Amino acid sequence: MGILDGKRILVTGVLTDASIAFHVARVAQEQGATVVLTAFPRPTLVERIAKRLPQPAPVIELDVTSTEQLDSLKDRVKEHVDGLDGVVHSIGNAPQAALGGNFLNTGWEDVAKAVHVSTFSLKSLAMAALPLMGDGGSVVGLDFDAAVAWPGYDWMGVAKAGLESCARYLARDLGPQRVRVNLVAAGPLKTMAAKSIPGFEKFEDVWAQRAPLGWDIANPDAAARACVALLSDWFPATTGEIVHVDGGVHAVGV
Repeated sequence: MGILDGKRILVTGVLTDASIAFHVARVAQEQGATVVLTAFPRPTLVERIAKRLPQPAPVIELDVTSTEQLDSLKDRVKEHVDGLDGVVHSIGNAPQAALGGNFLNTGWEDVAKAVHVSTFSLKSLAMAALPLMGDGGSVVGLDFDAAVAWPGYDWMGVAKAGLESCARYLARDLGPQRVRVNLVAAGPLKTMAAKSIPGFEKFEDVWAQRAPLGWDIANPDAAARACVALLSDWFPATTGEIVHVDGGVHAVGV
């Protein structure tokens, strides 16, 4: 038996089979879950990627900035499963003008896009999925430690700080409906999203030098397992938490 036997899990953010979200979906299936994926802007690409999972998963289109698509999420998910026990938020994006050392010169329009997609979408997704979670459940988001300012991360770092705060407020307000909200702050991983961050190689150097447990930048399995654990019933009284899966870097000084 797996720890997600009988669970129905919605996973967002699969872009390639290197995506953290892809590996969350893989481990979730290995642990007994039925998985539904969302995709934007190219569902047909994700449909091909989904065939690489242990069991092919259905894919539905979801632009988290579209009120229309969020409003229809319930009905479209119900074409594949009769409800949800868990939701994975693995969504983040910022215009290039909001990254790469341009912090002081980034305009509000670019900042707003970063915050809408990377921060506010956690609340939007949770509320869109809530009618499907009649028996409660778990919302798990992917984070990157926002306690400090990272080189080149700029307004995405601000958006992640907002994500962390948003998760706490969601935990407060969704708790009475038995919905837990937690984040996994993973160390740097070589994903499609990482390629868009100028100077990403600097993160690799930091983790190579400081992680007490070591860190494999090419292996998302540890982060995926943490997400699956939080989706399971093994953390029934944990909400509003940030679980660091970073080899221990967050806990040690320079």
